[in-house]
Amino acid sequence: MKRWLPANRPLERKPKGARKIQAAPPLILSLSFLSFIVLGTLLLKLPFATTAPITWTQSLFTATSAVTVTGLAVVDTGTGFTLFGQTVIAGLIQFGGLGLMTFAVVTLVAVGSKISFLQQSAVKEAFNETDTSSLVSTAKAVILFALVTEAAGMLILTCYWQAESGWSTAAYEAFFYTISAFNNAGFALQPDSLSRYVSDPVVNITITALFITGGLGFSVWIDLVKKRSWQTLTPYSKTMIAGTVIINVVALLLIYVIEYDNPDTLGKLDAAGKWWASWFQAVTPRTAGFNTLDIAALEDGSVTLMLLLMFIGGGSMSTASGIKVVTFVVLLTATYNFLRRDHAPTLFQRTIRTETVSKALALTVISGGVTWVAIFLLTTTEDAPFLDIVFEAVSAMGTVGLSRGLTGSLSAAGEGIIIVLMFLGRLGPLTLAYLLASPRQRHVRYPDSRISIG
Repeated sequence: MKRWLPANRPLERKPKGARKIQAAPPLILSLSFLSFIVLGTLLLKLPFATTAPITWTQSLFTATSAVTVTGLAVVDTGTGFTLFGQTVIAGLIQFGGLGLMTFAVVTLVAVGSKISFLQQSAVKEAFNETDTSSLVSTAKAVILFALVTEAAGMLILTCYWQAESGWSTAAYEAFFYTISAFNNAGFALQPDSLSRYVSDPVVNITITALFITGGLGFSVWIDLVKKRSWQTLTPYSKTMIAGTVIINVVALLLIYVIEYDNPDTLGKLDAAGKWWASWFQAVTPRTAGFNTLDIAALEDGSVTLMLLLMFIGGGSMSTASGIKVVTFVVLLTATYNFLRRDHAPTLFQRTIRTETVSKALALTVISGGVTWVAIFLLTTTEDAPFLDIVFEAVSAMGTVGLSRGLTGSLSAAGEGIIIVLMFLGRLGPLTLAYLLASPRQRHVRYPDSRISIG
């Protein structure tokens, strides 16, 4: 039997051996991050990247920590790496923080290429966007916003530090710390992070402003620029801003009260220094990773609070990780409404969809489950206090970078576990779930059933 083709439709011949490549957007994102981690590992293993030879595992750990903007380090950044190595780390932080897909879109547009449907899907997954038409403008806005913010941070820190270290050194340190802070990475050139500036208002304000700006989320800033009015902001932006302010203020007051008489933390500072130190330690667990106090010297109450803050993280489409502030607020709101027997949770006079609540619950359960498994494994591989292990695991999963001193003494197996945690924490538990469980349609619907809970 002959098959007739329309006269106006030419017969297309595929090149011999050509195949149609299909890949889910999360897989593209995963491979992109993995590619940069491998590239960073190779660059950091070069002889002129370090002041002394490091192992392949140490190189992989550092590259993963940089690309996932975590900040945990098994090799001291300031003394273990040369200027070239530190620049590589800064570059990996920048690409990992802003998102590889942002750079991909801008590059394609710059060379005049059309973005394919597959590439559009990958970028939508990265930006958590649903409107394809706005992807290019969003990507451009992200790049411009990041560069302007970082330039402002570099200028302030360079001018401030030049008096104590000279223009060239100040400029380089400002460059490194600004990129690390804005991208919520937490990499520092000093072993004690920013402890020497514990009472310095300029450094405290500049660094915290950078990582809060980066962690708030680009979509919120874009909304603020367009609307410029609280009443017209989207419910997501309002939730993110209000949630961030409340969490930061509550954390500030709690740490101030808990650590006030601790001779190893706030007890040795003057009145102003106590507030600056409390502020910095209150906001840095939101995946920033810097510290101005010795984390290992904090009271258990402060450490417990930090565990919660690290697990929550920052905002969607930001340089921060964690389950995200809005996820946390949605779960609290849904729980509160359920206890009131109100089955329609609302935020800012908008009903939260059941799908949103389910997504928030799934994200939290997956994140908690992965963290619990990692803690269990670390307790079998590491000879360390349990609290230190829990703190390390939560910090890695939230890509925070804070540590109670366990990172440098991790075993080979422990380093491997933390590497996996950092990667999963940055990639996103929901993206991982998407990769492992492809969606399917059910053609049969079963009757409802009442199952006892609690």
